Amino acid sequence: MSENSSDLKAFKRAPSVENSKWYKGILITQLASEKETGGDYDLTVTYARRGTEPPPHVHSRENEFFYVLEGELTAYVGKEIFQVEAGAGLFMPRGVPHAVRSKSPETRLLVLITPGGFMHAINEMAAPAEKLEIPADDAVTYASGNLENTMKIFEKYGIHLLMPEEIAQEMPAYPMPRVSGSN
Repeated sequence: MSENSSDLKAFKRAPSVENSKWYKGILITQLASEKETGGDYDLTVTYARRGTEPPPHVHSRENEFFYVLEGELTAYVGKEIFQVEAGAGLFMPRGVPHAVRSKSPETRLLVLITPGGFMHAINEMAAPAEKLEIPADDAVTYASGNLENTMKIFEKYGIHLLMPEEIAQEMPAYPMPRVSGSN
C-alpha cells in the first residue's frame, strides 16, 4: 500500500533456490513480496513435513488464505475445525487464533498473506535454501527448537504464539500434547 500502482512492475517468477528459504524444517518459496505488490500481499509456496507446523498463533495484521496443492490438513480456526484436502482452500482472518496440522506425510500449499509484510518476520529467521527440497529431518523445527527468539521476532510483526491456557480457552478442539505426569 506504500507504492503507487503505476510504480509497480509486471514480473514472472517460478520457484528457484534464489527465492527460497529453509525455515524451521519448511521450504518456503516467495513468489511475490510486499515490495513487489505495493504492500498488498505476500505469496508463497510452502512445502513441509508433518510435525513442522507452527504452533497455535494469531495475527493482528494479516489475513491468510491457504490453497492445498498436495496433501491434507486439519485446520483449527478459533473454535472451528476444517478438513482441507488437495484442491481446497482455507481462509483464516486476522485476529482469530489458528493452527494447522498435517494429516499427510508432506504437504504443499500456496499461501496468500494480506496485507504484505509477514515474510519479513520469516526472513529474519530463515536460512537460504540449498535446494528445492524440504530441509533434512534433523532441521530445527517449532517442536524441537527454543521459541524465545521466534516469539520476540513475531511479536515485533504483530504475531502472537498462544500459551497453553490461551489455546485451551480460544481453541478448545486443538489437540494439546499431554505433559508427563498429567492425567
